[in-house]
Amino acid sequence: MAWQLSALVMAITCLMLSRTSEQSSESELLQQLRKQLEYPRQLDVWNNPSGNPCYTQPTSVVTVTCEGDAVTELKIVGDRITKPPKFSGYPLPNVSLSEAFVIDSFVTTLTRLTTLRVVILVSLGLWGPLPDKIHRLSSLQVLDLSSNFLYGSIPPKLSAMSRLQTLTLDGNYFNGTLPDWFGSLSNLTVLRIQRNRLKGSIPAAVGKATMLTELALAGNNISGEVPGLGSLVKLEMLDLRDNELYGELPDMPTALVTVLLSKNSFKGVIPEKFGQLKRLQHLDLSFNFLEGSPPQELFDLPNISYLNLAANMLSGSFPSSLTCSSTLGFVDLSTNRITGDLPACLSANLNNRVVKFDGNCFSADPEHQHEANYCQQPHKGRRSSKDVGLVVTIVGIVLIVLVLSLLLMASNKRNCQRVTAEQQLLQKQMQDNSTSGMSSELLESARYISQAVKFGSQIMPTHRAFSLEELKEATKCFERSAFLGEGSIGKLYKGKLENGTVIAIRCLALHHRYSIRNLKLRLDLLAKLRHPNLVCLLGHCIDNAVDESSVKRVFLVYEYVPNATLSSYLSGSTPEKTLKWCDRLHVLIGIARAVHFLHTGIIPGSLYNRLKTSNILLDEHHIAKLSDYGLSIITEEIYKHEAIGEGQRYIQNNAEELETLQDDVCSFGCIILEALMGSKLHRKGDPFILSELVLSLSCQEERERVLDPVVLGTSSQDSLSMVVSITIKCLSVESSTRPSIEEVLWNLQYAAQIQATADGDLRSEVSSQAC
Repeated sequence: MAWQLSALVMAITCLMLSRTSEQSSESELLQQLRKQLEYPRQLDVWNNPSGNPCYTQPTSVVTVTCEGDAVTELKIVGDRITKPPKFSGYPLPNVSLSEAFVIDSFVTTLTRLTTLRVVILVSLGLWGPLPDKIHRLSSLQVLDLSSNFLYGSIPPKLSAMSRLQTLTLDGNYFNGTLPDWFGSLSNLTVLRIQRNRLKGSIPAAVGKATMLTELALAGNNISGEVPGLGSLVKLEMLDLRDNELYGELPDMPTALVTVLLSKNSFKGVIPEKFGQLKRLQHLDLSFNFLEGSPPQELFDLPNISYLNLAANMLSGSFPSSLTCSSTLGFVDLSTNRITGDLPACLSANLNNRVVKFDGNCFSADPEHQHEANYCQQPHKGRRSSKDVGLVVTIVGIVLIVLVLSLLLMASNKRNCQRVTAEQQLLQKQMQDNSTSGMSSELLESARYISQAVKFGSQIMPTHRAFSLEELKEATKCFERSAFLGEGSIGKLYKGKLENGTVIAIRCLALHHRYSIRNLKLRLDLLAKLRHPNLVCLLGHCIDNAVDESSVKRVFLVYEYVPNATLSSYLSGSTPEKTLKWCDRLHVLIGIARAVHFLHTGIIPGSLYNRLKTSNILLDEHHIAKLSDYGLSIITEEIYKHEAIGEGQRYIQNNAEELETLQDDVCSFGCIILEALMGSKLHRKGDPFILSELVLSLSCQEERERVLDPVVLGTSSQDSLSMVVSITIKCLSVESSTRPSIEEVLWNLQYAAQIQATADGDLRSEVSSQAC
C-alpha cells in the first residue's frame, strides 16, 4: 500500500511540474513575441517577466485567452495606423517595425504556441512577406493580420489550415494573384483581403468555398469577369468595389444582404434576378457602364434600405405606378440617361427618404437635368479606361517614333565618323567568355531579381565612374601612407574624397585585354550587387591610357569599413575582441545571406566569390560585410590565378578538387570550420588536411577536443551540433551532395533560433542586418 501511495504522489508531482514547465514555456514565448514586436505600449501589462499573461485582464486592444496553461487566443491591436502614400518593401521609421524585425523569426516563435485557435495582430507595423510556415498553426480558426505592411504572395500553404474559418488580411500590400485554393478550405466563412495590391482575376475555385458568408476584395487591381457565385448559398456580404472588373453582372446568391460592386467596368443590363434578392439591404452599382432600365423590383425589395445606381448609362423611364419599400432610405440615380417623370415614391419625402437624381433628363427640377434630346441621342459612350488607354498608347507610340527618328537622323549627321570608327573597332574584337559563361549579350541584358535587390538599395549611394585624377587626389598620388596591402588580385589603397567620404580602392591588373564596351558591361553588372552584407561598391575607374581599344587596369572604389576582419577576431591574438558563439552565428548568417544574394540577386548569378575569413569585414556594430566579391564577373584570370595558388598549398593542384575549391558552399564550409575552431585553426599552420578535420568533427567523442573552448563556454550544445553538421555537409568530398547556400542559410537561422531559445532571448542574429 505504501508503494502505491508513493507512486501516486510522484505522479501528481510530475504532473504539476509538467504543467508548471508548460506554463513557463508559454509565458516565455509571449515575452519573446513582445520583444520581437519592439515592446508596444499595449503590452506594458506584461511587464512582469515572471507573471503569466494568461491572467492579465483582457482589454479591447490586448487579449490572451488560455485553457489551462495553453494559450488559445492572442489578440494585440497596435496604434501603427499611419499608411504612407507609397511603400516599396522597406521599413519606415515610426510607421513600421524597424529593420531589425524579421517576419520569419516572428512567425516561427508564434507557431510554437501550437494550441492557438485565434490570432489577431492588427496595426503592429509587421513588414515583410508572410512566411509559409504560418500553416503550422494547424488548430487556427481565426487569422487577422490587418493594417500591417505584409507584401508578396499569399502563402500557398494556408490551404492546409483546414480548420480556418476567418481569414482577414485587409490593409496590407500583398501583390500576387488571388489564390485558387480557397475552395479547399471547407470551413472558411469570412475572407477579407481588401485594400491590397492583388492582381489577376477572381478564380472560379472561389465558388467551391460553399461555407462563405462574407467575401470582401475591395480596393485591389483585380480584373476580368466575376465567376458564377450561385453555389455560395450562404454568402451574405459581397464587396468587390474599386477594382478593374468587367463583363456583365453575374447572378447572385439569394442569401445576399450587402452587394458592393461600384467603381469597376461592369456593362450590360442589371439582371432581373437582382429583383429577387429578398434579403438584400444594401446595393451599390455606381460608377460602372450599366445600360438599360433598372428592374422596378429593386425599389420594392422587402429589406432594401440603400440603392446606389449613380454614374452609369441607365436609360428609359419609370412607370408612375412604381412602388418603393417602406425600408428604402437612400436612392441615388444621378448621372445617368433616365427620362420621363419622377415616380411619386421617389419624389415625395416619405419616411425621410433621400433621393438624388441630378444629371438625367427627368421633367422635375429642370435646373439640374439635361435636355430631353441629350438622353435620346445614341450614346457614343464614355469610353472605358481600356479604350482610352489604347488610343493614348497608340498616339504616344507614333509620336515617340517620329521624335526618335528625327533625333536619330540628326545624331547620325553629327556623329557619322565616330560611329563608323566604333563599328570598325568592334568588328576586330574577339568574343569574350568568363568562367560563368557570360557572353557580351548576356551581360548587356543582365537583370535584377526585384525581391532580392530590394535590400538596402534605397539607402546606398549610387554607383558612378571616377576619374583617375580624383583617385590620385584622394590617395595623394597613391603614396605609401595610403597603401593598405597587396594580394594576388592587386593592391589596396585608402583614400578620402573631396566631400570627406573615406574609400578603399582596389587596383586590378587585367591579364585579358577587354574592349572598353565589354568591360563597362561587366562593371555595370557588378554595380548591381547591392546588399547590407556586401561592402558597397561606390564606383570604378577605367585606366585606358595605353590603348583606346582595350584596357589593362581598372580601379574598384569601395566604402571603407574601418573595423578588422573576421580572421583577426578568430585568431585569439586580442582576447578582448573574441567573439562569443551567438555573435559568430550572427556573422555566419550575414555572410550566408550575402552569398545567397550573389547567387540569386541577378541573372546570371555570381558563383565564385573568394570566400574566406580575411575577406569578411566587421563594422562597428559587428555586422559582417563581404569584400572582393563578384570579381569573376570582370575577369577569369584573377580568380584562376588565386585558386591555383591556394590549390598548390592545400591539394597539390588536383584538377577535380580545384573545382571544389572554387565552390562557394565548400568555401563557406571552411569559414564555418574556422568560426568553430577559432585560434586552433591558426595555430595548426599550413598546409592542413580538410578531410581529417571533417572526420574529427563527425566523431562525437572528438568534437569537444577540437572546438574552440571560447565557443564551447558560451554555446548551446544543440545549436553547436547543428552547425557542425552543416560544416560536414559543406565540406563534402562529393560536390553533388553539398547543400545549396539557401539550405545552409536556413539551417544556420534554425541553429540561431535554438541558441536564442536556450538563452531565453531572441537576439538580433536572426534578424536582417541594418545597412
